[in-house]
Amino acid sequence: MANSKQSQSRRLKMSERAQQQLALHFPDVTETLLWRRKSNDGFTTVPRTLPIAMQAIDDTSKGAPAGHSLFCLWARAPDNPLVTVENPATFAAEAGFTGERAVDTWRKRMRRLRELGFVRTKKGPSGEFHFILLLNPNVAVEMMRANGLVQVDLYGRFVERVADVGAAGDWPAHQEAMKAAEEKAAAAAKAASKAAAAPKAAAKKGAAK
Repeated sequence: MANSKQSQSRRLKMSERAQQQLALHFPDVTETLLWRRKSNDGFTTVPRTLPIAMQAIDDTSKGAPAGHSLFCLWARAPDNPLVTVENPATFAAEAGFTGERAVDTWRKRMRRLRELGFVRTKKGPSGEFHFILLLNPNVAVEMMRANGLVQVDLYGRFVERVADVGAAGDWPAHQEAMKAAEEKAAAAAKAASKAAAAPKAAAKKGAAK
């Protein structure tokens, strides 16, 4: 809770400072030329580390960069991690793919994003990628790093940015969650094994009598 309050306070100070700088350096720019989340329609929440994550993706996808395709998904997200793809051609076009193979190209990018851990997908009426779940890019980049898929310099910038935006706890939290899930699964398997063995033990004991 303390970290959350500190992050909110930091964002407020950054916003106030930015507004002061805007008034100082661009006093003649009319408000209509500016895009404000609180007054303009058509917005979503995007991780501030996304540009670096996109670069990490592109570095591992030479000749078939998928970073921009991920950004397009986030731009379509309704402030919720689940994106429903009713028309793949629309998503393919927004990602910059044209021609007869535009949708096929987009689907290849989606498979790459899935392989790298940035999305999970489910089939639906529109095909293989009807439902796309956007995963935390901070965790995905850390998983890429663990698999040796992120360059040292880029990872260094990523770490700095994560700390700067107050998201350094994402990866440790994920690791703890995975450990808890593994322990729970192990306990459930042990209980199931014990339950399955109980009738056999009882039958063996009865036969001995």
